[in-house]
Amino acid sequence: MATPLNEIRCFLLDMDGTIYLDDHLLPGALEFLETLKTQGKQFLFLTNNSSKNPAQYVDKLAKLGIEVTEEEVFTSGQATAIYLEQTAPGARLYVVGTPGLEDEFRAHGFTLTADDPDYAVLGFDTTLTYDKLWKLCDLVRAGKPYIATHPDTNCPTADGFMPDIGAMIALVEASTGRRPDLIVGKPNRLIVESAAARMRVATSKIAMVGDRLYTDIALGHTAGITTVLVLSGETSRADLEGSPHQPTCIFENIGEVAAWLQQHPA
Repeated sequence: MATPLNEIRCFLLDMDGTIYLDDHLLPGALEFLETLKTQGKQFLFLTNNSSKNPAQYVDKLAKLGIEVTEEEVFTSGQATAIYLEQTAPGARLYVVGTPGLEDEFRAHGFTLTADDPDYAVLGFDTTLTYDKLWKLCDLVRAGKPYIATHPDTNCPTADGFMPDIGAMIALVEASTGRRPDLIVGKPNRLIVESAAARMRVATSKIAMVGDRLYTDIALGHTAGITTVLVLSGETSRADLEGSPHQPTCIFENIGEVAAWLQQHPA
């Protein structure tokens, strides 16, 4: 049974489509964070977007008026690096990702190479080239262990959507017949367990706030946590009909979540 929202101790916050779109804060974002601070609740920015590392997100948030530390940001890229560090320390990786994601893996002690790597890793790569995809498909077809940082099909923007890693997963599958052996980010409970350990809070006292049914809200099933859907990003009310992923709560935006918490203190 989901924990009531006013009894939650730590909120995991999606960013794209929840806190901001492109370079614009969404309504009520600052008020929501201030409400959590006033009520003594914790938060962690938890994003499937692996195109940036925590330092880059800290800079982006600062430009939007949100001051946080790198410890308050957790990405699917980090979660993937931590998983591999625990299971295959020092492995050689072929990483399809941005320079920021490549830096994340190097920081965890991995060597990045296209020459007979131990693993092929696919991230959300806004610097993607045909040669990168071609090499990835060759490695996947050859049977190399294949990991993706997250499954999101699209990334919301102020003007609509841009193709995300899920579209590339589909392309690789069409070429090779293989899907990733592991997808680390939401809705895999691995990322919630890692976040809970970092924040030192029981998963039963955690809520996920986000805009995607198949990642953010699906965590309600995979990790057994409270979920909050905001309709400011990818999902509309019409998408809820027939979806296997139903949220605990639904709000128009993060500002409405703040208002509810203010009206219903623990």
